[in-house]
Amino acid sequence: MTNKLKLINFHTFASMKFKAIQIADILNGKVEGDDQISIDSLSKIEEGKKGSISFLGNPKYNRFLYTTKSSIIIVKDDYVLDKPIDNTLIRVNDPNESFSKLLNLFGEDSSDRTGVNDFCSIDSSVSIGNKVFIGSFSVCEKNSKLGDNVKIYPQVFVGENVLIGENTIIHSGVKIYKNSVIGKNCIIHSGTVIGSDGFGFNIDQDGKQKKVIHNGNVLIEDNVEIGSNTSIDKATLGSTKICSGVKIDNLVQIAHNVIIGSNTVIAAQVGIAGSTSIGSNCMIGGQVGISGHLKIGDRVMIQAKSGVLRNFESDTSIMGYPAIKYRDYNKSYVHFKNLPKIVKNLDNFIKNSNG
Repeated sequence: MTNKLKLINFHTFASMKFKAIQIADILNGKVEGDDQISIDSLSKIEEGKKGSISFLGNPKYNRFLYTTKSSIIIVKDDYVLDKPIDNTLIRVNDPNESFSKLLNLFGEDSSDRTGVNDFCSIDSSVSIGNKVFIGSFSVCEKNSKLGDNVKIYPQVFVGENVLIGENTIIHSGVKIYKNSVIGKNCIIHSGTVIGSDGFGFNIDQDGKQKKVIHNGNVLIEDNVEIGSNTSIDKATLGSTKICSGVKIDNLVQIAHNVIIGSNTVIAAQVGIAGSTSIGSNCMIGGQVGISGHLKIGDRVMIQAKSGVLRNFESDTSIMGYPAIKYRDYNKSYVHFKNLPKIVKNLDNFIKNSNG
């Protein structure tokens, strides 16, 4: 059986090769060494080889600068060499940010797919923008709207009245329930579910759990990235809201009516209970649990494995279960780890007092 794709265009780039002077221009950096030397790959500094480019962004890797075989190394503009090296350096303001730019350059999708696969199920009422790609066995139900340059990979489900903004990428196996809204330039990875029912039940007169119907939706603003196998529940009423620039890792649970402020970052295995509001520019570590109906301020940093059971104001760093301020936790832990010794001393004191 032939794969019946309509209007599919594949454009494959040749192997990328750049000179040091070209890379320096891209990164607004300064070359120190041979500005005509070329590279065609990226590598870790400790595993560098000829023809590759590496970066030094962490002081604990400084020693590898003098042993790496990488042809070009990106370093901070004020880095002072302990001894001469033969490699070419590109000095920049921020090596980590600069190397990220190169990762984007080398990692660009080598194909520009457009068109709708014949093995899709697309309702006639669906609005499809320019240069849209819909892969095999995907479903788009009635009155949904796909903006320009949206890429929907195979086996994606898009429910009724879903809006997806331009340049958004939906990877294979994503399920988007009806009435969900997804903004521009978003990336949603495989296995994620957007808009499933919230976890809500009331006990009826017979003592049985009765399901609370959720009539709201999920609203995801622009430039959001959501990792694989994440679940975001729709609101009971109104919207569960993920604001612009939020980055969510794999295996995260976000319950009904939660609001995540702009540019907040959430690591894997975090669970956020219903109706909690989290501010902008927060950082939430892995396996954090946040109780429901709380308000977390802006720029709050929550350390991994913490359990958050109360409100916290902006510009706070917290840790532990139940979570307390980070410095208070560290002070308390000093006493906790010495608790056996403290108890022993207390027992001895009581015995001597009784004697």
